[in-house]
Amino acid sequence: MLTNFKSIIIILYMRFLLILFTLATVILPVQAGMLLTGEVEYTTDSARYELINSIPQKSDEKFVSIYLKDENYKENISALLKGSVELKDRTLAMFSDNSYAVMYHNDKLHVFYYAPNGSLTHYELKDGIEYPYKSYKYDINGNLVNMGLRVSKAETYIFSPNGKLIAHWIKENGYDENGNVIMTRKYLD
Repeated sequence: MLTNFKSIIIILYMRFLLILFTLATVILPVQAGMLLTGEVEYTTDSARYELINSIPQKSDEKFVSIYLKDENYKENISALLKGSVELKDRTLAMFSDNSYAVMYHNDKLHVFYYAPNGSLTHYELKDGIEYPYKSYKYDINGNLVNMGLRVSKAETYIFSPNGKLIAHWIKENGYDENGNVIMTRKYLD
């Protein structure tokens, strides 16, 4: 009788293991297939559509007026001339025409563009800071200058206000609508 009981327990245990193995081989791959990779792909047309259909309202004039002169002009120019772009409370970028941009760490959704003398020329509004995100660049009068879809660190679409592709940047190359290289830039991985 004890031997029959042990046999029944062993058979039940083996069935349990078989069911567990079957479930593991069927359910786990299905669950693994549901993982999101975070990759988003855009075509020129889908990027254009995404940007044109979500143009935000421009910033309040009072808000922009605070930034008409770079309050940290001397410190920013000094840092840029030394090659520093990361300061404790802001990130800087210098352009080939000696204009520069400032993004404050406490407000990463706005970027302010200044002439070499520290006067505001443009400002940019971003809808986020994680890829993909949209950006809209305005002059100081609030006129839309261009709009961009930043797909990843290496890829950005830039369009005119009427939706004409200015450039599709992939790493160091800027392409036109026909895939021809029209601009290059220094790209750091």
